Amino acid sequence: MASKDDMRASIKLTTVADLFSTEESRADEQREKVMDIPLSEISDFPGHPFKVRADEAMLEMADSVKQYGVLVPGLVRPKAGGGYEMVAGHRRKKASELAGRETIPCIVREMDDDQATIIMVDSNLQRENISPSEKAFAYKMKLEAMNRQGQRTDLTSRQVVGKLESADVIGRDVGESGRQIQRYIRLTELTTSILEMVDDKQIAFNPAVELSYLAEEEQQALYETMQSEDCTPSLAQAQRMKKLSQDGRLNVDVIFSILTEEKPNQKEKIAIQRERIDRFFPREFTEKQKEDLIVQLLESWYKKRQREQER
Repeated sequence: MASKDDMRASIKLTTVADLFSTEESRADEQREKVMDIPLSEISDFPGHPFKVRADEAMLEMADSVKQYGVLVPGLVRPKAGGGYEMVAGHRRKKASELAGRETIPCIVREMDDDQATIIMVDSNLQRENISPSEKAFAYKMKLEAMNRQGQRTDLTSRQVVGKLESADVIGRDVGESGRQIQRYIRLTELTTSILEMVDDKQIAFNPAVELSYLAEEEQQALYETMQSEDCTPSLAQAQRMKKLSQDGRLNVDVIFSILTEEKPNQKEKIAIQRERIDRFFPREFTEKQKEDLIVQLLESWYKKRQREQER
């Protein structure tokens, strides 16, 4: 029979150091790490709605990357067939390419499609100078992802019921109402040519929302008329075209007649420099009093002229 000393010797006790080392290694395995990943192995996010422009800001970013490197890592997820998909960091990736870099520091994270979509949209909405079309497609992608998640509205577990409430959640994150989010999403129904006019501020947001209800062929006819007549619809005109389209009465001729009618703000106005007339009025006269007096004097002059012509 083994002695107590032999039994104690055969038992290997785990030291405190070993326990902590094990916990640390486990945590380290789960901790996300920054890796330098070749640019050639990273593809863009499918349907990425935010334009990556080679503008002045991009050239400045490229100069910074060339000098200091990428200071904030991108976020990628592994692709099933190998390589990675960019989730957040498309501009940093482009700047790295322009700077002549071959790799970019990235955090690698496993995400499903909906999680990746929500993170992609949220990370880009923090940027300044986002065009209406970028917001429109980004909000649409996020809303669809949230609705697919069912009870989940983001990476937490807040519950959502219906599209309007999902839009309200998106709106709270960006300081907009749910209704305004839905109005932005309507812009995705515009043809590319008209949507570009919205981005270029040739067509205002509110008329553009109304025009989004026109059928594709009606929008094409509208675009061609706008180009040939060098004009764009007002909100009232866009609302009329929407109603006519819904009634099945909108065609090329109707579009032409609506666009070429004179708008109230297009009527010619007479502008008189203030310094030319102010000296004729008492200082306490309001603008309305000045206008009334000018009209009265013109009426008197007109009547006098009529009498002279009748003699």
